[in-house]
Amino acid sequence: METELEKNHQGGGLKRLRCSVQNYDWGKKGSEGSEAARLYELNSGPDMELEKKPFAEFWMGTHGSGPSFVVESGVQNADSFGSGTMSLKEWIIKNPNVLGHKVLDKWGCDLPFLFKVLSVAKALSIQAHPDKELAEVLHKLEPNLYKDDNHKPEMALAITEFEALCGFISIEELKGVLRDVPEIVELVGSAEANQVMQIHDQDHEEKVKSVLRSAFTQLMSASQEITAEAISKLKSRLYMESKIRQLTGKEQLVLQLERQYPADIGVISAFFLNYVKLNSGEALYLGANEPHAYLYGDCIECMATSDNVVRAGLTPKLRDIPTLCSMLTYKQGFPEILKGFPLSPYITRYLPPFDEFEVDRCILPRGASTVFPAIPGPSIFLIMVGEGAMCAGSSTDVVMEGDVLFAPANSEISVSTQSELHLYRAGVNSRLFQTLRW
Repeated sequence: METELEKNHQGGGLKRLRCSVQNYDWGKKGSEGSEAARLYELNSGPDMELEKKPFAEFWMGTHGSGPSFVVESGVQNADSFGSGTMSLKEWIIKNPNVLGHKVLDKWGCDLPFLFKVLSVAKALSIQAHPDKELAEVLHKLEPNLYKDDNHKPEMALAITEFEALCGFISIEELKGVLRDVPEIVELVGSAEANQVMQIHDQDHEEKVKSVLRSAFTQLMSASQEITAEAISKLKSRLYMESKIRQLTGKEQLVLQLERQYPADIGVISAFFLNYVKLNSGEALYLGANEPHAYLYGDCIECMATSDNVVRAGLTPKLRDIPTLCSMLTYKQGFPEILKGFPLSPYITRYLPPFDEFEVDRCILPRGASTVFPAIPGPSIFLIMVGEGAMCAGSSTDVVMEGDVLFAPANSEISVSTQSELHLYRAGVNSRLFQTLRW
């Protein structure tokens, strides 16, 4: 027998969602201005420990580790959460047409993207996400550790100033590191260090990657005892030198990481990676097998629907250093920073080179209105600031900060506000629909 929810939700109009939160150790507490905490409380009701425990990630999507739930029409009260609701994934399975046939054909009966808000108080692990082929192998070998057989390309769009380590620095920069940081030479060995120093501009790319792979693997594989001793020396040297010169930004970061994760090899490995600082409205994207660690700030994150992570440093969690060091691409150079491009006067689009997702940022001033054109795939909208109205077809929803709404494929969405409205939209990458025309 159909429930009232199933009768009322046959695919048309916007669907309100109640979403999940992750309380990882690195997250900000509510008292520290966690956006994840604020949005979760607005979306799903009060949490008595909001001020005391970390709120790291606010999840919007179908992933089983943090599912969203469709709320019955007219149900606004968080006390009703869990009563008469079904998960977004279950609801999509019952209403597959909401995905649009192109998404159904490519990914089956599930949302291909996962939408998040991250609030980072201290560094996440140095990590990478496997490509599709490796994800399938890891999931088959260790399903308890690698829970998905899917890849996890991702993009972080800064809400506040946001800091991250991402990708390897250039070989010329690494040569400078080896000259200036003797503790790294102690860890990798003089033979490995000399291999790096002898690389020339005309050397083949694969040779350069091979040398970098060897040096980085040697560093990450150092014993705990030798690592602790090297970090102690590094710390003492930098404190002494800080009395006679200004430490570099990377050196200051390394000391900060050491306070967060004492004697951790991830502290020193930070010298190998680019230190990226995003301003609000700038974005960074990461493909498979690229090393990275988010350091501080709040961001919108979107990714393929997966939670696979291979960790190697800056973490108390299980590390898989051999897998991480063997899987990395070892590309060098500073990552591309996306500033988005205007879709309309009030909407900026961020388009990474991945089929699964794109993100729109909409800043709507008082009294303004805008339209999100109908597209052949589904969308999730997050109201970040303010209140307004969203209209899909003949139905209009009053929306306010903390609201999360699912929009079926082929829905034109009109948005207006009498105050001010900041919202974000995640959807399937629009380039996909241009290449799949038939």
